[in-house]
Amino acid sequence: MIEKHQFYINGAWVDAQEGRKHNVINPATEDPCAQITLGGRADVDAAVAAAKAAFPAWMATPVADRIAAVERLLAAYVERAEDMSQAISMEMGAPIDMARGQQTPSGDYHIKNFIRAAKAFEFERPLGSHAPDTRIIHEAVGVCALITPWNWPMNQVTLKVAAAAIAGCTMVLKPSEESPLNAMIFAEIMDAAGFPAGVFNLINGDGAVTGDALTSHPDVDMISFTGSTRAGILISQNAAKSLKKVHLELGGKGANIIFDDADEKAVKRGVLHMMNNTGQSCNAPSRMLVQRSIYDKAVEEAAAVAGSITVGMPDQQGRHIGPVVNELQYNKIQGLIEKGIEEGARLVAGGPGRPEGFNRGFFVRPTVFADVNNDMTIAREEIFGPVLSIIPFEDEAEAIAIANDTPYGLTNYVQSQDGARRNRLARVLRSGMVEMNGQSRGAGAPFGGMKQSGHGREGGIWGIEDFLEVKAVSGWDVDQA
Repeated sequence: MIEKHQFYINGAWVDAQEGRKHNVINPATEDPCAQITLGGRADVDAAVAAAKAAFPAWMATPVADRIAAVERLLAAYVERAEDMSQAISMEMGAPIDMARGQQTPSGDYHIKNFIRAAKAFEFERPLGSHAPDTRIIHEAVGVCALITPWNWPMNQVTLKVAAAAIAGCTMVLKPSEESPLNAMIFAEIMDAAGFPAGVFNLINGDGAVTGDALTSHPDVDMISFTGSTRAGILISQNAAKSLKKVHLELGGKGANIIFDDADEKAVKRGVLHMMNNTGQSCNAPSRMLVQRSIYDKAVEEAAAVAGSITVGMPDQQGRHIGPVVNELQYNKIQGLIEKGIEEGARLVAGGPGRPEGFNRGFFVRPTVFADVNNDMTIAREEIFGPVLSIIPFEDEAEAIAIANDTPYGLTNYVQSQDGARRNRLARVLRSGMVEMNGQSRGAGAPFGGMKQSGHGREGGIWGIEDFLEVKAVSGWDVDQA
């Protein structure tokens, strides 16, 4: 079993000052695969002190030099890609081919986009031709607490760390205790990239002790959190006591609206997207809204696609899905599947229990419910597992009403060949992102939501701006640097 008990603080690996041991469970076997230490308040104090001490010099470092450091990070990250993929696969259950093809590459993808965005970003500029002696300066927020989840670990770590570093912030990263090994490899990568001591610090811990100490710490200026809406509310309450800046990327219950003129791959695409990463994505299209005229055919196809999805061990190659991350999540999903049956939804694929051939591990059957209405529990709650709900609608107005009838507002999806209709829906769907006809958002597009899906944006220019304060200066000498 792997043992990783140290934290990365002030440019060195150090022993914990306090805390307790924590087993990292392999979700495919239910056995411990590693042991870490969960830090206490003294460890948080040390990490924050290192970040605070490093902040003035890092903020004063020329932007070009900060970008160069992130370019070194990119090179070092790519060198450790296989180590990263193996860790992610083992600790959170992503099949190894998926870890290599999606999980790990999401990190270098975001780093590249930040480098490109930073080189074009004006950190200082005149207000405008009408006021040339008024200067707008974008200045680092300060010491940032970065709290990341287990489901897309490197996606979230890089979205926060690279943006904060370019902005001139120093930081303390607390990854999920469910999948900490990849973040510890990332700390080694940051060290190899040659960041000054204290700019980046890593401490492992849980939310109740370590997370609470970080989010309430008087020397933390900003919190960037990705996780559940429930935890986001608690963090916001904690941060409000000292008026910290808070960035939240929270849950979702995306609607995938399929009109009767959708392309022939729309239903299959929607099911496969839902089941990717075993349904453990906040932007998963978990509510499939289908126009009544094609509803029966779509249900039949969705059931067939779900039935063709195989479930397998994470260490095996292939295009299968793996387990969900832990026993708590497994039990929650099983309870919601039972709730869907109890409330009258029609089960057309999957169902309760483990897939055939599995008697251990947190494996869930790819599940599809039809005849769901938007008041059912499975249509309201974020399940975070491979469970799709199909809801019929009559016309565009009803589709919009159903899609927007949710406390969440992260990503919605539209499938139609009518360009005018797509544009209309994009304007009225209450979500931070709308993806249409299977087309991904462009590189560097902002990621984030509305309502209980959080606030703030990650990625590209918007991601950098979230770690910056805006300062207006009058009387600027335009003849001086």
